[in-house]
Amino acid sequence: QVQLVESGGGSAQAGGSLKLSCLVPRDTWRRFPNLCLAWFRQTPGQEREGVAAIFSGGPYTYYADWVKGRFTISKDNAKNTLDLQMNSLQYEDTAMYYCAAEIYCGGPQISPWGQGTQVTVS
Repeated sequence: QVQLVESGGGSAQAGGSLKLSCLVPRDTWRRFPNLCLAWFRQTPGQEREGVAAIFSGGPYTYYADWVKGRFTISKDNAKNTLDLQMNSLQYEDTAMYYCAAEIYCGGPQISPWGQGTQVTVS
């Protein structure tokens, strides 16, 4: 089990940009060779939904259809950070964003849900 910490949220106008970051413990990739890192989001009364994911082995990336072309998921190996560059933000993007680690993409989650980082688009 690994603990992730989200940051970078805030307020933006429609059409604006934000960059979210998720700090990943350095030893995580050594412990889990097929590690998959992902971003999720959730609004009050709604289920948590997947936004994007990345596998370090390729890298292989996944995007939900409704965000592809606007968001970019990436890894900063020097900083041990999972990043989500969010462009062309829309009102509907307002949500609490969480990062998560999975044994493999689509597999069991090995990180508990953290506090998340709030994104508000006005």
